[in-house]
Amino acid sequence: MLHEVRRVVRDRRLPVAVREVGCTGGSFHAPLLEVVLEDGHRFRYGRVRVKDVEPVLLAHVKPTLLAARVQATVRAWAEQAFAGEGDEPPVRFPLSVRDQADACYWLSQQRIATEGAGEWPPLDYEDYRRSGGFAALERCRDELTPTQVIDVIEAAGLRGRGGGGFPTGRKWRAVAQARAASDAHTAYVVCNGDEGDPGAFMDRMLLESYPFRVLEGMLVALHAVGAVEGVLYIRHEYPLAVSRIRAAIEELEQRGWLMLRDGRSLALRVAEGAGAFVCGEETALLASLEGRRGVPRLRPPYPSERGFRACPTLVNNVETLAMVPWIVRHGAEAFRTVGTAGSAGTKTFALAGKVERGGLIEVPMGLSLGEIVTRIGGGVGGGRTLKAVQVGGPSGGCLPAAQAGTPVDFEALAQAGGMMGSGGMVVLDDTDCMVDIARYFLAFTQLESCGQCTGCRIGTRRMLEILERLCEGHGQPDDVERLERLARVVRDGSLCGLGRTAPNPVLSTLRYFRAEYEAHALGICPARKCRALIVYRVTARCIGCTLCAQNCPVAAIAFTPLERAEIDPSLCTRCDICRQVCPENAIEIADTNQDNGRTEPAEGRATPSVGQEESA
Repeated sequence: MLHEVRRVVRDRRLPVAVREVGCTGGSFHAPLLEVVLEDGHRFRYGRVRVKDVEPVLLAHVKPTLLAARVQATVRAWAEQAFAGEGDEPPVRFPLSVRDQADACYWLSQQRIATEGAGEWPPLDYEDYRRSGGFAALERCRDELTPTQVIDVIEAAGLRGRGGGGFPTGRKWRAVAQARAASDAHTAYVVCNGDEGDPGAFMDRMLLESYPFRVLEGMLVALHAVGAVEGVLYIRHEYPLAVSRIRAAIEELEQRGWLMLRDGRSLALRVAEGAGAFVCGEETALLASLEGRRGVPRLRPPYPSERGFRACPTLVNNVETLAMVPWIVRHGAEAFRTVGTAGSAGTKTFALAGKVERGGLIEVPMGLSLGEIVTRIGGGVGGGRTLKAVQVGGPSGGCLPAAQAGTPVDFEALAQAGGMMGSGGMVVLDDTDCMVDIARYFLAFTQLESCGQCTGCRIGTRRMLEILERLCEGHGQPDDVERLERLARVVRDGSLCGLGRTAPNPVLSTLRYFRAEYEAHALGICPARKCRALIVYRVTARCIGCTLCAQNCPVAAIAFTPLERAEIDPSLCTRCDICRQVCPENAIEIADTNQDNGRTEPAEGRATPSVGQEESA
């Protein structure tokens, strides 16, 4: 689309400047095209197609040459006269509150790490400076001593945004003290950009859209702990983030930001990771940086005492470092006014799943899960009802609709059975099977286990075998109790945080959706999602239109016009296409163990005791 914008501007000789800005977070309306007029009025268009670009631009900007104007007018008349039925104008939603639904998405957020979203090109140094960029670093150089910088971060109450929530100021102070006490007086700062959670891309967005902000946060950290070298560990799957960070580092070198007042120079470099999930754990990350296998090690000593190259090392998440410039620029008290007493500031999330408006969001700590889903996400789509919210990535927990009032807070989420994690947030509706969801996340963590701990390596495999057995209709009466015991053993006996949190999806779903597990042990999937536990049947409402037969990808339905269709269960793959295309809703889902031949619509069957097993 960007190429088309530039082509139209060039060919039509439009008097406009084209700016490729960073991510706005509104994935539900991407790709976005915004027209800003000279008087400041903004017109934002969502879900723009290539063929929409020219009419959108010509609606706001007139060509400079008379011939170009005439050509544009004639072309517009021709397109209007011969437009196809499928041609629809792009969705326009102004930044005003006239469109209440979209305004809720944008106005309910509060931006600190993503301040200035969609306002300037990521690598435009001058734009970043005009927006207050490097003011924090200047203050550190001119006004604040390293100890005072740490005092500001500690007073702000900033906690690590990588999942653990450890106080950032305390970690910085520990590294500074360890460096001062060491013989070499050397320390390192490492930015953990190894974002391995499936469906989470907050760090990638920050690295790609705000490279100068992340680097400014690193330079402030280098100043605070007395280090002279920083490393950004970014996974190889993020080539755009890697290239932009490297370009930003070159810009800082040319601008003199890596030269200290005493003549010493700072060094920033990028190290690319291979994409192992376990390297998100800081000791495994440091091992990978040193060229060794990325495996967590026993602590203590902590990286703040003995880390990269056996020196004190500060390891911070990308989002944590992106918060630092705002805090130093505005002060600790301003940061504490946002969020809660125990969890100050904001948090970015990747809002996804069965929600109307998904995307990357930044909300103040303390906002409830229900408010995020309804106000920002627009609620559950398709007329379904909210069943659960999975928070914290593959190591997080599933909180039921009854817990929608839980605030986004480190302690509150942990008490409810979830965790902040890196910021993944998946909305689930009443058609989702919680046993299958637990199986999906556990399959990921089991595959990514480094294999060092027997509890994690073998325990997660045995847990996955039980879940697969339950979902495939081979459950045993004591499977639920055995699964719960195994989950607790893995949680209590694993070495690193990844192993200890791997059972979270299982433990949280057992806590709130135990009835679904017990039903699966009997061969019944209450949500009718597990394919091995359901069959598709045609009811008397069938009119013989043959749409189901025409759309069946495996020919499991015979082509018999004007006759009641029949589904061959031996061929049926339970893809659900036949039920979706049936105009009479004549195809229903039944349990495989029903012996009376009666079918019951999936929409009319309530999940027994869902979300009512325990309320915290």
